[in-house]
Amino acid sequence: MTDVTEFYINGAWVTPKGTETMPILNPATNGQIGTLTLGNAEDADAAVAAAKAAFETWGLTPKAERRALLARLLEISEAREEEMALAITAEMGAPITLSREQQSASGTGHLRAFLEAFDAMEEEKTLPNGDILSHEPIGVCGLITPWNWPINQISLKVIPALAAGNTCILKPSEHTPLSAKIYAEMIHEAGFPAGVFNLVYGDGPNVGSAMSTHPDISMMSFTGSTRAGAMVTKDAADSVKRVALELGGKSPNVIFADADLDARIPEGVFGCFSNTGQSCNAPTRMLVERSVYDRAVELAAQAAKAQAVGDPMEEGDHIGPLFDKIQYDRVQVMIQKGIDEGARVVVGGTGKPDGFEEGWFVKPTLFADVTNDMAIAQEEVFGPVLVMIPFDTEEEAIEIANDTPYGLDAYVSTGDEARALRVVRRIRAGGIHINGRGTDYGSPFGGFKQSGNGREGGSHGLSEFYEVKVRPPFSA
Repeated sequence: MTDVTEFYINGAWVTPKGTETMPILNPATNGQIGTLTLGNAEDADAAVAAAKAAFETWGLTPKAERRALLARLLEISEAREEEMALAITAEMGAPITLSREQQSASGTGHLRAFLEAFDAMEEEKTLPNGDILSHEPIGVCGLITPWNWPINQISLKVIPALAAGNTCILKPSEHTPLSAKIYAEMIHEAGFPAGVFNLVYGDGPNVGSAMSTHPDISMMSFTGSTRAGAMVTKDAADSVKRVALELGGKSPNVIFADADLDARIPEGVFGCFSNTGQSCNAPTRMLVERSVYDRAVELAAQAAKAQAVGDPMEEGDHIGPLFDKIQYDRVQVMIQKGIDEGARVVVGGTGKPDGFEEGWFVKPTLFADVTNDMAIAQEEVFGPVLVMIPFDTEEEAIEIANDTPYGLDAYVSTGDEARALRVVRRIRAGGIHINGRGTDYGSPFGGFKQSGNGREGGSHGLSEFYEVKVRPPFSA
């Protein structure tokens, strides 16, 4: 059992004011692996006070000193990658191979990319008109991160915030406290000054809202559901905070007849199912040109049937359980909606896979003959559920792809470069994958429409945490 009963505030592990507790559960067994103490508004206030005081000096720290601390954090992160991977597998159910190769590795991957972007960042430069432009830290930043990619999102917020000279309060998902605790330990070991980074556990209505409404927090950066992101924005409005949001998605995967179907169709299936479908940018809507649609359904069915479900602690490319009972129930409701709406279940369906009665395992599910007005095509399922939709023309494919409230990522497969570029130009999404290739660490991540605003990662993610000041050159 691993109990998390202390918060990291002002450079020390302290007993919180909040006394409410919740179990830390392993989703593969639904067994309790620890207990978490939840904070309250008083804990948020204490963390903000520490961050506000620390900003007075940290905000003026030379760039070279900030970079040296980040470089030290990278060394420590690399040394503790395996420990981080094991924590993520235990608390949110990602299979250990995925935890090692993607979940835990994202912390170091993003940090390396941010260091490159930081090296190239000019914090002061002369404009063509002779005026001096400086990039300066915003102040105290509130950071709220989700459970599905815990360290990926923590690193995308904490690193640029600290690099830019801000101080911060991190509220990770209360459901994934173990990985966040390790991250705070690494920050401490790296030697960041007291109060620069603070960690407070708690839920959204209490700690999250206390941060969003706090007059001494200058920026909120939030990753999670679109509904919760809207609430953060409303809470922040009275104090006119800067708000950066990375929210939901319903990403289209547009596959034309001239694509390499034998490669792209299985790739699309496994991409949707990866992390048990709990990724906001998963390619959950597979749009296929009608002339090859039947063949595509056959290939997708073969891949979906081949998708193994297994113990997260075992190595391999299988998928693990959903995160918790609430998520399991939501996915079951959505699968049933698809059945009720008349979509054809090709593989999977409701219920648990054979042999997985314990934990929150679900059947990898493939729907065919879906229309884009169905709930399973419009709403984020957040489970291993793929829908297939036929189209006749390029124009129709673009129309269906954009017929969603979201605009996070999109996927396009074709053998025609000119067509790929035409389609990419017209799809309203923040990130595009072409013929199976996506973007890498250091590129901006974020979306259009209800997928959020702002960008995370690399130079664009770094610039989100700076204010801009302009002045004329000095003259006596």
